[in-house]
Amino acid sequence: MSLDTNSPRPRIARLKAAMAEKGIDALVTFKPEHTFYMSGFNPVLYSHPVVMILPAEGAPTMLVHALRDAHGRDEGFVEDTRAYGVWSTTKTMGPTWPEALQKILTEKGLANAVIGMEADSTPMARWSQVQALVPEAKFEDSSKLIDRCRLIKDSDEIAMARVAADLADRGMDAAIAALADGGTEREAHTASLIAMNKHWTNALPDDIEVADFGGLEGGMVNGLATWVLSGDRMFRNCDNSISRTPLPGETVAIFIWAVANGIHAENERTVAMGPLPEKRRRALDTILDIREQITPVMKPGTPLAELYDITKAGLIKAGYDANIPGRIGHTIGIGAHEHFSLDGKTDVVLEPGMLFTLEPNLRVPDQGVATQISDTILITDDGHEFLTKSRGGYIEV
Repeated sequence: MSLDTNSPRPRIARLKAAMAEKGIDALVTFKPEHTFYMSGFNPVLYSHPVVMILPAEGAPTMLVHALRDAHGRDEGFVEDTRAYGVWSTTKTMGPTWPEALQKILTEKGLANAVIGMEADSTPMARWSQVQALVPEAKFEDSSKLIDRCRLIKDSDEIAMARVAADLADRGMDAAIAALADGGTEREAHTASLIAMNKHWTNALPDDIEVADFGGLEGGMVNGLATWVLSGDRMFRNCDNSISRTPLPGETVAIFIWAVANGIHAENERTVAMGPLPEKRRRALDTILDIREQITPVMKPGTPLAELYDITKAGLIKAGYDANIPGRIGHTIGIGAHEHFSLDGKTDVVLEPGMLFTLEPNLRVPDQGVATQISDTILITDDGHEFLTKSRGGYIEV
């Protein structure tokens, strides 16, 4: 659900400008994240495709199955919403989406157009199916075009990132408290989820949804996610929590993704279980020092690669030149992991409205050393803002 169905969406204008630059006459997208990006509508379950048609000239059209029609009209911001399929008395354009899409493309004069679709997410069978609908059209890959436009967030997206970040902070506080009370990985995991869901239940209005994006065979009604890994299990990076009580002298990684109306925030912390052995404490202090070095340069005009270079130099100086990570964060928003990495190769330069995670990290398996600290950052007109604000720095319980 979008924040306000009546507010303007600069992202549509950005998409159209990028299409004009690439000579694309229309975008046709089935990817859940992108149909939501262009419409504000998330049906949660995508067993029947949602299709967005965005012409370079004129208004966008959203095509949904008849059983999603009322939902889409209520929550989406696209005025021209059409339906396909058969469901009760809903008026539709035909029994299948290909029939309806063909009519829409013809109606919009796109039968001979240059059409952009995402090659990185559209199955080959579906790509061929759409081509067959308009055989005289030319098809281009629009994956990178849309990903670039997603880098800058609109005001409604930033507002929801703040809500998601606050949820993640509450989950983090609860997970740390559970560990301080001697809890297991699972107990910390569950305490985090309870805290986030209680706040959503008791404090947030009904127009704030925590649904994530589902697929053909399942939906994601609740996208508030936490996992907790302790000791050597930190090296797994992502796994279900287990009934293991962290031992004194170990570190514990808490990973949290929260979502509000389709926009994500990430909060990750490394917690020390009492005083740490020298090698583990040194690794944490090194990462915390590097984060302090990076913070002043997080502002418009700074290349993302510069943040990585600062990290690399700091790790080499500390003697960790054999353990330099491939990246130290990623862009975030509609995706919990959007496609641009904070690495030494990215050509992205920071601009106001960008959201990314800052997570310089260190893994030294033969020393039992692992760190995981991440915050969600917004680039502002003159600097940056930490959207996640829970306790940072060295955390010992």
